[in-house]
Amino acid sequence: MSRAGIRLFMVALIVYFFIPFWWLLVSSTKSTEALFGSAAFWFSSPGSVVDNLGGLFGRQDHAYLHWMGNSVLYSAAGGVGATAIATLAGYAFAVFSFPGRRLLFSALLGMIMVPSTALVIPTYLLLSKAQLTDTIWAVILPSLLNPFGVYLVRVYVQQSLPAELLEAARIDGAGEIRTFTRIALPVIRPALVTVLLFSTVATWNNFFLPLVMLSDDKLYPLTVGLQSWLQAATIQSGNQVLFNLIIIGSLVSILPLIVTFLMLQRYWRGGLTLGSLR
Repeated sequence: MSRAGIRLFMVALIVYFFIPFWWLLVSSTKSTEALFGSAAFWFSSPGSVVDNLGGLFGRQDHAYLHWMGNSVLYSAAGGVGATAIATLAGYAFAVFSFPGRRLLFSALLGMIMVPSTALVIPTYLLLSKAQLTDTIWAVILPSLLNPFGVYLVRVYVQQSLPAELLEAARIDGAGEIRTFTRIALPVIRPALVTVLLFSTVATWNNFFLPLVMLSDDKLYPLTVGLQSWLQAATIQSGNQVLFNLIIIGSLVSILPLIVTFLMLQRYWRGGLTLGSLR
C-alpha cells in the first residue's frame, strides 16, 4: 500500500472506533422524544443533558452514586491488589531460581489462555462454600488474580533490569527487600503502571462476575446497575425515560477511566536504566 493508502486506512479506523462514542455523546443530550427520532448522530435538544443528569443522580434514592462508589471500591482494591501480587510474582519468576519455576510459569501461561468468564461459575462455587457471595469480597478477591500481569512484569524485569545492577546492590550490602524496593521498583515502574491500568479497567468494566456473585442491588457496580435499569426499561414499555438515564449513565461511567489514564500516562517512560551501569 502507498503511504496515502495507509493514512486513509488509519483514518477510517479512527472514525470507526469514534462513532460509538460520538453516538453516546450525542444521545446523552437528547430528550426521550428526540432519542427515538431520526437524527441519531446529531444534536437535537442539547438542553436536555441537564435534565438527564438530574434524573440520573436522583433516581432510585441516588442509586447511581452508590453504584459508582462500589465500582471505585472494586476497581481500586482489585487494581492495586492485582498489581502488588503481579509485581512480586513476576519479579520472583525473573530474578530467583527455585524448584518448579518452569512448571509454574508454564501453568501461568496456560491460565492466560483461559477466558475469565469460564472461571466465574467455579469461583462462585468456591466462594459460596466460604459464605462470601453477595459481599464485596466476592468481586474483589477474584480481581486480585492477573496472570497476564505476572507475565508482563516478568518479561519487563528480564528486559530492563540488568542482573549486574542487582548484583552490585547485593555487594554493597543491600538485602533482597531493599534491593527490590530501592533498585527494582523505580526501574520497572512503567510495567507496574501498565498492569495497574489494565487491572483497574478490567475490574471497572467487569459485568459477568458481579452479576453472578451479587444479589443485593446496593452492592452492584455500574455495569450491573445499568443493566438492571435496562431490563426494567425493556419490560415496562411506559418507562422509556430510563433509556436516557442509561445512555448518560454510560457516558458518565467512562469519565473516571479517562481521568485515570491521563493521570497515569506520564509514568510510561522508557530508558530508566540508561547510564545506571556507568
